[in-house]
Amino acid sequence: MKINDYIRDIPDFPKPGIVFKDITPLLADSKALVYCADRLTSFCPKDIKIDKVIGIESRGFIIGPMIAERLQAGFVPVRKKGKLPYRVKSVKYSLEYGEDTLEIHVDAIKPGEHILIHDDVLATGGTAKAVCDLVQQLGGVVVQCNFIMQLEFLNGNDKLDVPVASLVDY
Repeated sequence: MKINDYIRDIPDFPKPGIVFKDITPLLADSKALVYCADRLTSFCPKDIKIDKVIGIESRGFIIGPMIAERLQAGFVPVRKKGKLPYRVKSVKYSLEYGEDTLEIHVDAIKPGEHILIHDDVLATGGTAKAVCDLVQQLGGVVVQCNFIMQLEFLNGNDKLDVPVASLVDY
């Protein structure tokens, strides 16, 4: 199965000159969705028990729990500022157009836990790097980051000091 057959290009979204990679066709096809979760899970190290899978808001919330279930791990959402109800640890990070803040519950990760970070796309790497920083601040160990797709021409992989896996590279 070719996952990129289920990813459509949306020109000029969210602004002119950007080609948005839309995964909603992938999500709408049950066989493609299951295949995607199975393949992403297969990329995980076999010699390290993953304790938690982090899904990054918002598209990381879709397949992240599927990966966690397959790994018999817990699932942890990382959200934008003000969306989590309990005490949080926060990190600010840079975007192409400014700054944003991500948050995680302070008790979501215990020291020494092995963490897999999942999101739909690795672009410039700022978001994934910020989540890696949050995990480390809580004492967790990031084992790997995985993505449905990676926009290699943006060099986001260069910001990450952990193994990176993706199903589709553009």
